[in-house]
This record gives sequence, structure tokens and C-alpha cells, in this order.
Amino acid sequence: MVGTTSLEVRLYEAGVRQRTQGGAAVQELLEDLAPDELRRAALWIHRNQCRGGADKVTDWSVSWLAGRRLGWSASQAEELLERLVGVMAMVDPMRLLQEYGPLMRLPLAAAREAGDCDRALLRAARTASLSAWGDQAEGSENAAIRETLDRLIGPEVPDGTGLPWALLNDEDAYGPRMRSEHPELLAAAGAAAFLEHCAALDAARPTKKWQKAAGELLAAVERGDALVRALLDGAAGQAEHLVVMPNPMGVYREPGLAGERNAAVVRGALWAAAGLPGTWVVPTVGSVVLNAGTGTGGSGGVCRNARLAAAGVAFLGACEGERAADAVQWLGRIRGRVRNRTVLKAAAKALEAVSGRAGLTPSMLRERGVPAHGLDGRGMREETLGVYTAVLCVQEPGVASLSFRGPQGRVLKSAPKAVREAYAERLTLLRSALKELRTLLAVERARLEEHLAAGTTWPAEDWERYYIDHPVTGRAARALLWEVAPEADGRWTAGVPERTGGGWALAGADGTATPVAPGSRLRLWHPIRAEAEEVAEWRGELTERELRQPFQQVFREVYPLTPEEAATGACSHRFAGHILRYGRARALMAERGWTGDRLGYFEEGGSSEMVRELPRRGDLPVGEGMSWRARLLVERVDGGRSADGVSVLCSTNQVRFERRVASAGARGAWETVPPGDVPALVLSETLRDVDLFVAVASVGAAPEWQDSGEERAHDGYGESRSFGEPTASARIRRETLARLLPRTGIADRTELTDRFLRVRGELRAYRIHLGSGNVLMEPEDAPLPLGPDRSPLAPEKVFLPFEEDGGTLSVILARAFLLAADAGITDRAISSRIRRGL
Repeated sequence: MVGTTSLEVRLYEAGVRQRTQGGAAVQELLEDLAPDELRRAALWIHRNQCRGGADKVTDWSVSWLAGRRLGWSASQAEELLERLVGVMAMVDPMRLLQEYGPLMRLPLAAAREAGDCDRALLRAARTASLSAWGDQAEGSENAAIRETLDRLIGPEVPDGTGLPWALLNDEDAYGPRMRSEHPELLAAAGAAAFLEHCAALDAARPTKKWQKAAGELLAAVERGDALVRALLDGAAGQAEHLVVMPNPMGVYREPGLAGERNAAVVRGALWAAAGLPGTWVVPTVGSVVLNAGTGTGGSGGVCRNARLAAAGVAFLGACEGERAADAVQWLGRIRGRVRNRTVLKAAAKALEAVSGRAGLTPSMLRERGVPAHGLDGRGMREETLGVYTAVLCVQEPGVASLSFRGPQGRVLKSAPKAVREAYAERLTLLRSALKELRTLLAVERARLEEHLAAGTTWPAEDWERYYIDHPVTGRAARALLWEVAPEADGRWTAGVPERTGGGWALAGADGTATPVAPGSRLRLWHPIRAEAEEVAEWRGELTERELRQPFQQVFREVYPLTPEEAATGACSHRFAGHILRYGRARALMAERGWTGDRLGYFEEGGSSEMVRELPRRGDLPVGEGMSWRARLLVERVDGGRSADGVSVLCSTNQVRFERRVASAGARGAWETVPPGDVPALVLSETLRDVDLFVAVASVGAAPEWQDSGEERAHDGYGESRSFGEPTASARIRRETLARLLPRTGIADRTELTDRFLRVRGELRAYRIHLGSGNVLMEPEDAPLPLGPDRSPLAPEKVFLPFEEDGGTLSVILARAFLLAADAGITDRAISSRIRRGL
């Protein structure tokens, strides 16, 4: 029996003596060990072996240990297998070829003795065997290893597909689901050979040779197109879950969509779809990219499967002809929803490639590909279902609905029983169309807002065809304010689109109408370019008309250059020093297109620059004109951390601007530009984003934070933010409320100050802060926590002229109605706080 000195130290010293002096020091030590110590020794030796420390001494030790029964447990065998598979996934092919056999001896012996190991690990080891040597002849070392692994894995349970276990394996949920849902397609003659070919694709783009072979193999499969579609639909709809993924430290289960081998099958099927006919191909591939490119947990920059997303983006970038417009639509969606910087860069390049081949700008190609979903010029689609008529409809400002009109003309919001029973399949298709339509409307709203921020202009013909007259986009476009410049003088005149006998005109606030004549150009009106009097006039006009806009345009906040920014030169500090809830802020930044490294308690986690490239004018050719981007510096603030070390709080710092000038297709370098040289539209839209982050994610927006002790630690920031001076967004809310409140039933109970909406209830008076929405009770100014109430306005419906980012205006109005009738509040916690001290 060895002494108390560490076993690992004694093994190391024995190895050194044997290598330098000869003899059999290691053998003598091993022969003197008890079984539990021999297992420890084996684990240590295998760890060194995987790190590249193999030699004659190690090889002898491995062979000697593998030939003995050491009392291995399943967990110890799995530890050896995890380490083996993890190393095999990372080494180069030559080392794999040379070392797989020696590295496998101890794990195989342990698994054979334990007898009850994780089958996914055993299969991963068998896959490593295939990667190392391929299918070698019977009698070879690898064949013997594989036969042993096959016995340990055990017989496959017949599932009707006839596929070998390695294809659509159970290292994830995707493989078994495909086997269960599509046994007939997978059992077709030639399907296994086609899937093997798909699994062999190890790059984002296939070679011509691979594609040719894929086409030939797929042609030999009965209903091969249905098989490919089923595999891609399955990947597009696969929920995130834990999958087996090897890495240098072993095999682990990580959040994702599919394991390595199954993801390779999907990549291959994706490229095989390139040769198939049908309008389903591009949308299906796009859906796969969106699912694979989404961050784990539903957000963030770590993709569910980055390689699969990259392959899908490459596929979309290669689309030509009739598929080009669809590809551009999906690439636009990907850029709006995916946050992984590598995928975003690839999508931007793919977008330029597709557009360049078509001879159009990406914006032009996108607007030409917006589907109508069968809607007519009224924005409606009707289908007869017995005595009922289903009506799929888009109404201004871009809201989709499905209703049912009965034989007497009565309109029902839900499907009647007769329709559900007799037309279930068609009803499912209609509901699916409604879902797709709502998704498309959200994309179109975002695209129009990008054009507003970029200052895009259109010729009248394109404006009418692709925007105002489009059955989907037109419903949002007609609720916006536009400017027209006749070809003759180039002066811009604003108005709301209005159909006339001879075409379209823009109706001004003064009752005049400016015809949209051929040859004129149009753009979306932006308050940064208008005088204060014009802005006020249009805000009053839209309120009077009760014209609700799809996004905040006429009531949009503006951020002109300040004297301080003009003087500082290098950057803007207008929103520096705010303390934000980092998780909420980062999610909101991602929604608005800002990307950057995480903050946290890890290396280089103390600060990060969040970067956003501003939308370019859609009428500028690719490779021409000026591009702008902004950099927001955020820093970690002590205040806790998540389980994975991510900071709970952050603080804002400076905003810097950069521009790049491109000409003749050549991209220039990014250069820093002082705020004074930044176009007013770029400056305003950038700072509007930062103000939004502060308004929504500031710790001051959560009154409970003030009671946590953190308030004192940060010099009273929460109180100053919760009830401090109004920002630009708060001033817009004040102006909007001044127009809306006189039209409500609580007008006589409310009054506006510079920072607050004061509400007189039946029990006491309250002040609602216009920036944060937080509430103070008079006369002692005690805070009244009401929680993040985003419920619809009550007790009466109130017209809101726009859908506000963050929803603070809706919250303020809802709280005003609640507190005006405070005697009727039924929530005990709120009611007791209000009545305390009365």
C-alpha cells in the first residue's frame, strides 16, 4: 500500500524515474495499489494521455490497466468517455487517426465493466471512431472497438425507419422527433444514403461536386422533396433544449436545437433544397435561420446553432431569379431579430450580394417582394365556409384580424361551432394565414420606421405601387405623414395620403391637397426637419382626426445638438451616468439593433461598447454614399450578478459617432466624427434610442429599488430618476396628455405640471411622474408602488395617437384612471397603503 503522499505525485515521480533512469517504477507502483487507487491512477493517466502526454510508459500503463477489472462505476466510465469524445472533436485528423485506439482502451474497458453507461456517450464515441478511421475492414482494431461499442449500445428499437442509429440519433430531441413523425419518408429506398450524404457536409457552403451528388441521391428517393421539407420544417419548429455537444473538456449537454451530427443532416437538407421547385423553399430556410440564430434563452448573441444559421444565411445569399425577392425579405427579418454579430455580418453581405445580382438596392428588392397573402385592394380576403364567410382583413394602422360574417350579416370575432366542425382544416389554414400576416405587419412597421430614420426617398410610381396601394404595407403607410416634392421646384410639402379621382394626394392640415404627380418624389415626414409651429399643427390635427399611427412619427421625440455637445467635440455625454437594470437594458438594445459584449464578473467584463449601424437610405445603391454608426459605452456597476457572472446593473457613459464613405463599390474606413458634424437626423435617432434605454431600464423606474439599500449606495440616483427633471420622451408624454385628457371622463380630476400628472382621487391626491410613471401620494410624497401594470385602459377606451416604445404613456393613463377612483380599488395591498394615515 502506498503512503500518504498524493497518488498523482507518486505516479508523476515514478514516470520521471522510469523515463530518465529506466527500470519499471510505474509498473511496481501500480502493482502495489488497491482497486480504488488503481481507478484513481487510471483516471489521472487518461487525463494526461488526452492532453497529449502519451509515450511508451503511458501506453504500457493504459494497456495494463485496461486488462484488469478495477470495479468501475457507470459515472467513472462516463467521465472517461466524455473526456475522450471531447478531445476527439477538437484534434486534427492526423492525430485522430493515430491516437483514437490508445485513447479508447481505458474508456472502453470501464464501460464494458460498468455495463450501464449513457447510450448517447457510447454513440458519440462510435461517431469519433468513424471520424478517425472510417469503415475499416473486419479484424482491424477500429472494427473491434466498434463491435464492442455496438454491443454496449445494444440493439436499436425498431422504429419503422430502417435508419442506422447514427442518422437522426438521440443526442437531441430533434432526431427522435423526426423518426417518430416521418417514419414512411425516412424508410423510403435511398433515404439513408441521402441522409448520410447530408451528414457529411461540414461547411456552410457545399462544393459543386457535393451538390451534384446530393441532387442525384435525392432524385432516387421516393417523395424526396417531401423528406427535405419535413426535415427543414422540423428544424424551424424545434424548441430549444439540452443537446449533447462535445468540447475540449468532455461531452456536455448545452442549450441548442440539435447535436452536431443531426445539425449536419439539416445543413445538408437545406442545401439539397436549392435544387427543388416550390415557393416554400426560401421561407422554410429563413425560418430555420431565425430559429437557429436566436440566442439561447430567446435572446442574446449566443446562437442556438451558429453553424446552421450561417449555412442558412449562405443559402439565402446565393438565391437568384424569382427567389431573390423572397430571400431579401428573410434576410431583412434575420437582421431585425438575430443578435449574433457573426450571423448579422453574414446576413448584411448576403443581402448586398442578392441585391447586387438583381441590379437593385436591398430596400428596393425587399419592397418588391412583400406578399399580399391573397388580400384585395381593400386589404381583405373572403372565403365561404358554408353559410358563413371568413374575412381575413388588415385595417389601419396595420392591424390584422379574422372574423366570420353570418347569413344575417352579423359579424363574429371567433369561429362558430358549425365552421369549427365542418371546416376544421380550412380554419387551421386561415388561422395560420392570420399569424403570418401579423408577423409580416410587424416587419413592415419596422421597415417603414427604418426608412423614417434613414430619410429614404421614392419616386411617385414606386411609392404608389409598393406602399400606398399595397394591400398589406398600405394599411400602415396610409396612417403616416408624408412629404412630396414636385419634380419642378423640389420643395417638400407634408400631408396625409388621400385618394382622389385621379390618383393620390397629400392632404395638408390646412385643408389643402397636394397631388402626387408623376415624376415627383416622396419621403416620410420627420419632426427634426420641421418648424415647431408645423409640428404642433400636425399633432393637433392627428389628435382631432383620431388617426392612430403604427409607430411614433408625428409625436416623435427629437434631440437637436446641444451647446455642450457642440463644445465637447469628441462625443455626447447627454445620457451619461444613468444606472440601468442590465438585463432589461441589454434586451432592449438588442431589439433596437445594438450589439456588443456582455458585462459581468469575468475577464474584460468591466465595460463594453454597444454598437449600432444606422439605417442607410433605401434609395442609395450598395457601395455608394455615407454610412453612420454609433457607439454607446456601458460599464459594470456593483449590485449583484447572475448565476453565470453577468452583471445585474450597468451605467451609461459617452456616445460616439463614426462615418464611412463608400464610392465606386469600395468601402472606406470608419472615422470618428464629433456630434457637431453628425447629420441632425442621425444624431436625433441615435440619442432617441439611448433615451429609450434609460427611460425603460433605469433603476429609477422601479420604486422598490429605493427600499433595497442600493439607493444609498448610488448617491440617490433612483430618487432623482424616479421623480427628476423630464427628458425629451417625458415632454412628449406631457404634450400628448394635454391633448388627450380633455377628451376623457377624468379631465376635471387631473392637471399637468412640468414633471407630473396630478390626479385627485376620492380619498387623496397623487402625482404620477411623466418620465418613470412612478406615483407619489400627497401630502407626504410617499411612494405608491403599483407594479408594472400594462393592462388595457379602463374604465373607458382612450384614443392613443401612437404605439409608444416601452408603453409608459399607456401606464400613466391607466394609473390615472385607477387613482381617480381610488375608493373602489380592491387590491388590499394598494388600498391599505392609500388609506394609511388618513
